[in-house]
Amino acid sequence: MHCATSHLAGVFASDIPLSQAMGVQVLSWQERRLQLQFPLTPNINHQASMFGGSLYCAAVLAGWGWLHLALRDEGIDTTHIVVQSGTISYPLPVFADPVIAVCDAPDDKAWQRFLTTWHKHGKARLQVTSRVLTEVGSDGAVLTGQFVLHS
Repeated sequence: MHCATSHLAGVFASDIPLSQAMGVQVLSWQERRLQLQFPLTPNINHQASMFGGSLYCAAVLAGWGWLHLALRDEGIDTTHIVVQSGTISYPLPVFADPVIAVCDAPDDKAWQRFLTTWHKHGKARLQVTSRVLTEVGSDGAVLTGQFVLHS
């Protein structure tokens, strides 16, 4: 396993115990894109699709994990990241097994503004979008989350 993915898997295991109950695996961190994987069975609902609460948690973990690794790439190794707010939509049910959650980088201007604010004030917030995919790669859940980094 790549160093960044192995690191994030360890952080999830030690700092976010729910991630282990969900069965999260960190698949990849490439070109500022994070991919996580979850088995359907521990996250299933009565309709044989992924439970809405698990979809939300998977999307938050993807956003939180993205920010953690992006900061680490900048030399800022911290877990003082919290989700401040999140808006989620569930356009399609997710029957995939395994389930894939992805988070891509926000635009460069927002990222640079976030870093500047962090260095100046010791706290900053960033909006990221993460997605949980259906078995054909369509959006099953889309989270727009506001994450806060504090010292």
